[in-house]
Amino acid sequence: MIFRARLILIIVLTIILGAPARALDIDVTSFTLANGMEVVVIPDRRAPVVTHMVWYKVGAADEPQGKAGIAHLLEHLMFKGTPKYPEGEFSRIVRANGGDENAFTSQDYTAYFQRIARERLELVMELEADRMHNLVLTDENVLPERSVVQEERRERTDNDPSSLLAEQLDAALYTAHPYGKPVIGWMSEVAQLTRQDALDFYAEHYEPANAVLVVAGDVTGDEVKLLAERHYGPLKNRRPPEARVRTQEPAPVAERRVIMRDERVSSPLWQRRYLTASSRNLSRREDHALSLLADVLGGGTQSRLHQKLTLEKKLAAYAGAWSSTDSLDSGSFAIYAAPNPGASTAEIEKVIDEELALIRDKGISQEELDRTRDRSIAEAAYVLDSQESLARIFGVALTTGQSIGNVMNWERDLAAVTVEDVAKAARTVLDLRASVTGLLLPANGS
Repeated sequence: MIFRARLILIIVLTIILGAPARALDIDVTSFTLANGMEVVVIPDRRAPVVTHMVWYKVGAADEPQGKAGIAHLLEHLMFKGTPKYPEGEFSRIVRANGGDENAFTSQDYTAYFQRIARERLELVMELEADRMHNLVLTDENVLPERSVVQEERRERTDNDPSSLLAEQLDAALYTAHPYGKPVIGWMSEVAQLTRQDALDFYAEHYEPANAVLVVAGDVTGDEVKLLAERHYGPLKNRRPPEARVRTQEPAPVAERRVIMRDERVSSPLWQRRYLTASSRNLSRREDHALSLLADVLGGGTQSRLHQKLTLEKKLAAYAGAWSSTDSLDSGSFAIYAAPNPGASTAEIEKVIDEELALIRDKGISQEELDRTRDRSIAEAAYVLDSQESLARIFGVALTTGQSIGNVMNWERDLAAVTVEDVAKAARTVLDLRASVTGLLLPANGS
């Protein structure tokens, strides 16, 4: 499964990162095993269940040149079995014990998780620790799974014009950095991936020192430490972890535009993405100012774009914005709108550009800031009712260069943002030279 961070983490991170610290009175425990594996324990005693997640600090952006899609393919192959638990046994055992499981891949991390009764925590630890080093792959199980991934790409991307546009926007936004290639990979490269490619990637990255264990649920730090040392502690690192060296994106110098026409499109769509720094390269105030700016512009019915485009001028069926800085190297700030019948993308773009110029020149009001901040805090209480969301927040933070403190101090840091901070964020980010504008149009549309 590909983790579409920009859709999920807008809610889970930029809106509610760390908010449970006060609402749920969380006393997070963290420690590191002797082999370098990081462990985070998040108590949640609302039900006698646990969410067990192993995060590897490797994703699509870490793939060798010409091997696009190998991180995601290996995620699939991790379910193919070991000598102790042959193919199918992992999932069968989890289901037989009343649990569920899955995995996901992003540009920066790959994660595997199980949700199960608290007394079965040791069982899933044993299963996960076993496949960290003992995966068995053959052409007989790799090649059919490669075909599954190819079909997944056809279904989720090639057959969906909006997904194709999103893929092309990323390719245009990043001229050098590997974030410009899709997590699922280009079909031409996926078709050439081999068993040896998967084994090489597995041997290079699937090590305890390159992993983070996150356990959320009805457990204590001491209980998890005992089990983690028993099952993950004996694992040795086959090679020392190396620094994640990626080609850096050069400073942008020209705005870009992607126009995609497709006979399957009945209604046009307008999008724009701006290149930003990532959370780990921003101060807390700068990071939160970006998320609040996105919310003021396009977060809900009180936002500027909704008020102007959908209610006042009635040009758009919907409009919005989001900020996604939860990546290791860089982030993006995005705006989107869909014109109503009779309206054009050009009209939409003109109004949006006017609104962006206004916010760059004059900033936002204190009332807008207070309303947006209150909305973010209120939404946090509902989103974090999910134990899995609790675990994901910490896992994403620790695999993208952030810290537990960034998570725990979210509400305090959010409160420190001023209208001047938001205005500065707008002036810094809303630069057309660092943007790509995309139009998705009917085959004969404009």
